[in-house]
Amino acid sequence: MPTELDRVDVVTVGVGWTAGIIAAELTKAGYTVKGLERGEEKTLEDYLHQKDELRYALRYEMMQDLSKETITFRNNSDMNALPMRRHGSFLLGTDLGGSGVHWNGQTYRFLPYDFEIRSQTEERYGEDKIPDYMTLQDWGITYDELEPYYDRFEKTCGIAGEENPLGGPRSDSYPLPPMAETKMIRMFKEAATNLGYHPFHMPSANLTENYENPDGQQLYECQYCAFCERFGCDYGAKADPIVTVLPTAQETGNFEIRTNSNVTRILTENGEATGVLFVDTKTGEEFIQPADVVAVTSYVLNNVRLLLTSEVGTPYDPETGEGVIGKNYCYQVMGSANGFFEDEKFNTFMGAGALGAAFDDYNGDNFDHSDLDFLHGGEIAITQTGRRPINSNPVPDGTASWGSEFKEQSLKYFNRSLNLRLQGSSLPSQNNYLDLDPTYTDRYGDPLLRMTYDFTDQDRNMAQYCGQVLGEMLEEMGADHVDVDNEIGNYDIVPYQTTHNTGGVIMGEDPETSAVNNYNQMWDYDNLFVTGASAFAHNSGYNPTGTVGALAYRCAEGIQEFLDNGGGQLVEAKKPSRKMRT
Repeated sequence: MPTELDRVDVVTVGVGWTAGIIAAELTKAGYTVKGLERGEEKTLEDYLHQKDELRYALRYEMMQDLSKETITFRNNSDMNALPMRRHGSFLLGTDLGGSGVHWNGQTYRFLPYDFEIRSQTEERYGEDKIPDYMTLQDWGITYDELEPYYDRFEKTCGIAGEENPLGGPRSDSYPLPPMAETKMIRMFKEAATNLGYHPFHMPSANLTENYENPDGQQLYECQYCAFCERFGCDYGAKADPIVTVLPTAQETGNFEIRTNSNVTRILTENGEATGVLFVDTKTGEEFIQPADVVAVTSYVLNNVRLLLTSEVGTPYDPETGEGVIGKNYCYQVMGSANGFFEDEKFNTFMGAGALGAAFDDYNGDNFDHSDLDFLHGGEIAITQTGRRPINSNPVPDGTASWGSEFKEQSLKYFNRSLNLRLQGSSLPSQNNYLDLDPTYTDRYGDPLLRMTYDFTDQDRNMAQYCGQVLGEMLEEMGADHVDVDNEIGNYDIVPYQTTHNTGGVIMGEDPETSAVNNYNQMWDYDNLFVTGASAFAHNSGYNPTGTVGALAYRCAEGIQEFLDNGGGQLVEAKKPSRKMRT
């Protein structure tokens, strides 16, 4: 029999950015919060002297152990899904802080268009512009409503940046000035301006000055060491949960973190969540943690899986388009181009995770799609994240992949080449979804999560059209040879692309087509909140963390209102006038 623990006001499933924000806000308000984290405890000291590319970047020291838990994958429902046995397309974090510790720090706001994407698309182009297979829908919230929460997250993190000329309006400037303008960034900005675009410095959670955030947490100036993505910052110069929101919550005395605690079920009774069941991963003991509010705050894929194994909410059925849990799984559509220079040299071995510049002229609906065979778009960017020696071997197309020619070209172009990227949106398809695998289970006997996903014609057309700009930019920057990669085939889960998984527990204003309201409160269970990128109804042409943080602050406010007022739905459900087609 599981051991039942003392009741708390709120229990969180996972302890990363979203749980940390919820815990910080609610414990400051006097509520008790327990965070259940299945990984190990980590502090800043654990990341000292870990600038080891082989161990962390290539052998994935900080990532989920796929021998103990993984997902299965297939491109379509006619295929047999197979387990993902090694990290590739995306990197699932583990331990305290989760993926919020090994991130790069690129912290964007989504565009106003994103939150009302269906209604604005129909208003400008007509309903027929949206393909029948595309389950596109508004989010049930506007940019203006979410803007104050963006502002709070940016000030908590000490985001360094400059205003995006084509972005949504801001109530305040970034708390810190932008990162350094290096030679390659200056060349990018000049070329973009020459071509009529609107470049801006990338918003960065790598801090440009020593900074004390509104909660009194001290962060430090980035040293441009180039060990950000796949690494924790040993200097405390990259905003992450361990140096921001978690200390804030712990200092109240109302927050307890219990590590090595793997939640296997959300417990429900009479239409409400009563707590969670979890296993101590060290001893194998089972425990019940009762709570007035359950906040599911783990990574996207884990959020969806836990709801499905707990039989909470209606699973999505791709055949009928009915159900909501697992619906609108989206990823990111990428394009890239390499420019090779004979005479120019760059300090590419130095950098930071969010050192770069971008422009949004081909993002969202910032350009006319009337005669185009796709919607949305993506950001065009250059980043100087720092080329580490093992995994950085840029050579022109046609170069041998090994041997003396490869070595010669690798050495020549290591600091004579630049890479530009398209980070494109991912719009939902009725045939891209998450469910439980009928064959494979984990070590506890629970079914693995199954991902059914492939790129669509929308994705391919968008990548080809927007990606051609990359080559034009590199030519304007003076590259002597340019290779463009903007053709995408079928999605493959092995080569790394991005860790930007979204959807599966999406937000909206209609319970028939969404799982949570705009406070990320479940329609079916008033005291169950599910937040994070799982709430995204689609993915924009940006990194998701800024929007994850904003939604978490909104969710925390909703939970507090729920507790203060003794329960109830925070948002009245309504049927939108333009319902999604299925």
